[in-house]
Amino acid sequence: MMKSTGLFFLLIVLAYAPSTAQEKAAATAALIPAPVEVKFGQGFFTLGKHTVIRADTGLAEEAALLNGFIRQQTGLTLAVSSKKPSISSIDLDIDPLRVKEPEGYQLLISSDAIRITGHDGAGILYGIQTWRQLWQHSPVGALSVKACIINDYPRFAYRGMHLDVSRHFFSVAFIKKYIDLLSLYKLNTFHWHLTDDQGWRIEIKKYPRLQSVAAWRDETLIGHKKEWPHRFDGKRYGGYYTQEQVKEVVRYATARHITVIPEIEMPGHALAALSAYPQLGCTGGPYKAATCWGIFDDVFCAGKDSVFTFLQDVLDEVMELFPSTYLHVGGDECPKQRWAACPHCRKRMQEEHLANEHELQSYFIKRISRYIDSKGRHLIGWDEILEGGLAPGATVMSWGGIEGAISAARQHHHVIMTPEDELYFDHYQSLYPAEPLAAGGYTSLKDVYNYQPLPDTADRQLLPYITGIQGQLWSEYLPTPEQAEYMLMPRAMALAERAWSPETRKSYPDFLSRLRSQKKMLDNIPVNSAGNFDEINYTVLAVNKGSIRITLRSDMPGGKIYYSTDGSRPGLKSRLYKGPVNINQAVLLRAALYNGGKPVGRIFEQSFHIHKAIGASVALQNAPTSKYGGPASKLVNGIYGVHRYNDQQWMGFSGNDLEAVIDLEKVQPIKVVGANILQYHWQRMWAPVWLQFAVSVDGIHYKTIARQDEYPVNGINKVRIKLQGITARYIKVTGINKGIIPLGEYGAGANSLLMIDELIVN
Repeated sequence: MMKSTGLFFLLIVLAYAPSTAQEKAAATAALIPAPVEVKFGQGFFTLGKHTVIRADTGLAEEAALLNGFIRQQTGLTLAVSSKKPSISSIDLDIDPLRVKEPEGYQLLISSDAIRITGHDGAGILYGIQTWRQLWQHSPVGALSVKACIINDYPRFAYRGMHLDVSRHFFSVAFIKKYIDLLSLYKLNTFHWHLTDDQGWRIEIKKYPRLQSVAAWRDETLIGHKKEWPHRFDGKRYGGYYTQEQVKEVVRYATARHITVIPEIEMPGHALAALSAYPQLGCTGGPYKAATCWGIFDDVFCAGKDSVFTFLQDVLDEVMELFPSTYLHVGGDECPKQRWAACPHCRKRMQEEHLANEHELQSYFIKRISRYIDSKGRHLIGWDEILEGGLAPGATVMSWGGIEGAISAARQHHHVIMTPEDELYFDHYQSLYPAEPLAAGGYTSLKDVYNYQPLPDTADRQLLPYITGIQGQLWSEYLPTPEQAEYMLMPRAMALAERAWSPETRKSYPDFLSRLRSQKKMLDNIPVNSAGNFDEINYTVLAVNKGSIRITLRSDMPGGKIYYSTDGSRPGLKSRLYKGPVNINQAVLLRAALYNGGKPVGRIFEQSFHIHKAIGASVALQNAPTSKYGGPASKLVNGIYGVHRYNDQQWMGFSGNDLEAVIDLEKVQPIKVVGANILQYHWQRMWAPVWLQFAVSVDGIHYKTIARQDEYPVNGINKVRIKLQGITARYIKVTGINKGIIPLGEYGAGANSLLMIDELIVN
């Protein structure tokens, strides 16, 4: 290790006086995640053909990576030496006394040298990646970077991204590209989701039918699973990674200081495995790998010892391939219907004194956990491993909300935050109708950036158990690498900043400024990164009697919005947006974003509907679900929910009936009543058994005036009932929930969800 004197570093630091805000903004424009501390000096370091890389002992791989990046940018291959040259140099040193934080680094750039000092090899690599990001304004053939000193280290030890390869299979080349992107933005864990109902993707030599049978499905769903009837492409689909390919990926990731955590799903999401070895299920099959998406009743039998023998054999081979401390076993979304009817499972419950199937799942996970622990490894699973009691030493990936994380942390288990609402990148990132098909939900770039691992109201003493955060990229609707990249980037960059940068550095406008400057680098890689974060959006300021007041906005600096309310295409001759817009009649509002007189992005469109109940008081008898909740007033806000049900307009009632009373404040003629009802049985959304409208003049005595019990559309059913001779002040709308989903239907045994949007009165 080459040491520098304290005097040398003192002189260097004194040369880096605090810069002006303008200098800082210009010099850090490329850096994501934002570093802990940056100071800028005078002059530039310019790399040339005589520059030498001097690497500390043990840093050969980091030096090789650096040389590869330089060669890609300039065509030059630099000499590598263990001795300090007299000419221009890039020095790589490990010094845990100077850089105390694990994975931390100091990047020091002067006119004649660059010195990257790391706490460890990972810190060296992250210093290289920071310098690499500063290159992006340099022309090809010259790397000239402003003098600076950067001290940096991560906020969280675990910074991860997940990729599901079961639903859609990705090549080794793409997996390497994925890993490169994680490394570029200082994410240090790749969670590789290798098995699920739709395909088994890893070679297990002891069980060859996992390759010949479980790795393939007969065909694949076309469109979204909510659509009915389902359509399929009729094409056999599949593939798997050989053990040599897995080793290749692990080596590639390790060189970039990325840990690869494999996930082998159990006890649920097992249809592909059961298709190859049907004796491992409760019924004995026959089974087939799933051709559509969802949760399926057939799972590994918890009552057969042969199942545990199989899984232990699988894990033995997996552990030979992956050196990671952690092994992920899934444990999520495991239906219990087969277990409840299985004599083997009932016998197991009796012998182990288990009260119910939830405790049987806990038995399953704990048994697997003990086996993994015996091999010197540790188990990770999703929230559901909490059911029936958590296995000692297990780590929880909390995807269902904050409750599971708090529960695990209070039991002194480590938690990795993976919440569905904020960190699932298979969700739509824009509400524009032109967005490509996605799983559902809506997770904007801003949602990801503003994510807090624990809300301020949570017990802050639990924070030490929050090991880190991770984004999820499920692949049901990612048929190509390009679509995977589109959904990943730039949301993974926002995730990286939240995982690495200090909370005090949080600034979304500043992040966007740095993100825009990254476009050239991403284009050169190339990466199909989404660019929709500057597009126009809107906010409802107020809903009053007969009018809606909204604002339009864009995050683009200097952007101007032009809009129309007559359905025409907006342009420079349309109205310039200067402030809130009042809407007092049914309109289609369209808006266009311009920058420098040129149109940017897609046209924004939103319909608004005015009727007598707009802005009226609404009282609900039963509370909606938290996911599809919100104030009752959104039922009469004049904005109709869309078929993607991700725009916060729909209200959902799980197992409960709808009863809403609208107060129009005065008795008046009523000619039309109606509602929008969402029906997607493959999303467990069922229309009400019947929908009834009743009216009253005093709010006490009601008269039924209309009833609807037919809903022919798989999608949005627009109920509109014309009336004659009716006057009223109060309208009561009652919807009877379907209740428990019947046998033979998707989600049988669970509560159905009654989804309703606008309650219309005219």
